[in-house]
Amino acid sequence: MPEMLRIAVTQSTIREDPTNAALLRQSGDEVRNLMRDAAQAGARLVHFTEGAICFPSKRVMSSLGPDEIGPSDWTRADWTALQSELDQISALARELGIWTVIPSVHQVPDARPHNSMYVVSDQGKVVTRYDERMLSTTKVTWMYSAGKEPVTFEVDGVRFGLALGLDVLFPEVFTEYEGLGADVVLVSYASNGDRNDHIGVQVRGAAANNTSWISIAATANPDAGLVSGVSDPSGEWLTQCATDGKPSVAIAELHTEELTTIGRDFRRRTRERVSS
Repeated sequence: MPEMLRIAVTQSTIREDPTNAALLRQSGDEVRNLMRDAAQAGARLVHFTEGAICFPSKRVMSSLGPDEIGPSDWTRADWTALQSELDQISALARELGIWTVIPSVHQVPDARPHNSMYVVSDQGKVVTRYDERMLSTTKVTWMYSAGKEPVTFEVDGVRFGLALGLDVLFPEVFTEYEGLGADVVLVSYASNGDRNDHIGVQVRGAAANNTSWISIAATANPDAGLVSGVSDPSGEWLTQCATDGKPSVAIAELHTEELTTIGRDFRRRTRERVSS
């Protein structure tokens, strides 16, 4: 494991209509600009919010809508444009040599899609994908298929776990990743205007309870009360994005010796003893 790993967390604009190729291109352009900013700052990995390419609206996608919510009609989504943006993001990840964690909708044959996070390596390859598990009532009723499993991956010997959307509300998600040896959990969470001050509190608590870093990538939304940032293993903000809610990048240096100095091994041994 390296002594230090530099990561970037972003906050970006979400657009809610996956049928509109022009809006998808705008999102892709913003993502790629933030990738360049992160790479210029020396980040090894850059982390994006839920819906960074598109955060489909239940009203836009409703087969009965927009005035009535019903089953989403995913045949209307511009899947070709969505894939094109992901392909361009992957190509830029290779060009910049930066790992990129980018949420998007994942098409599933003969079923509802997943709300997903793609992990793109510094070689421009999608190496794994995480699907949101703790779906909201709206998502599970009208929009998505739920994911089934936790996902981890490693960059330079540092292990990352992935969480998306309302996963953030469930402490057991973070405890599970602690048990899987995750040093960092990357949480992508989108807000469509509701106040979400409590999300930052929960992120910091989960980081302290599981002795890990947690990166929360949120929406560029000054009214949401939530700013993207990285909590250290003591539950304190290590870095945060612009508090005015504008699209931005924040850099965090993760010093891996902190994990041993604040008793991470003790927590693990105690949990193993109690559960045995």
